[in-house]
Amino acid sequence: MIFIVVKFPVLPEKSDDWLSIVADFTAGVRAEPGNLFFDWSRSADDPNEWVVVEGYRDQEAAVAHVSSAHFKTAMATLPDAISATPRIINTQVPGEDFGDMAELKPRNA
Repeated sequence: MIFIVVKFPVLPEKSDDWLSIVADFTAGVRAEPGNLFFDWSRSADDPNEWVVVEGYRDQEAAVAHVSSAHFKTAMATLPDAISATPRIINTQVPGEDFGDMAELKPRNA
């Protein structure tokens, strides 16, 4: 699996609207045949930082992702909403999804 995490520094005046700003992009990515997951979260430390965690089946799926029309549209429009260049981790890991954490389980499960 290709595993990607991107931190987006968002302009303060755009941060509360971020999920709406990226709604079409998010829907397009999640509809890609090779996308395994594409999940947004907001930083607990910085309300103007949004983080996306993405997974793609393989390198071919990742290439298809960055070649898609919705990716190109997002790359053309998102510069108006960010305050700095996003930071990324892009690596290959075994598997196709998150695994269960061995060290922690619910008490009443």
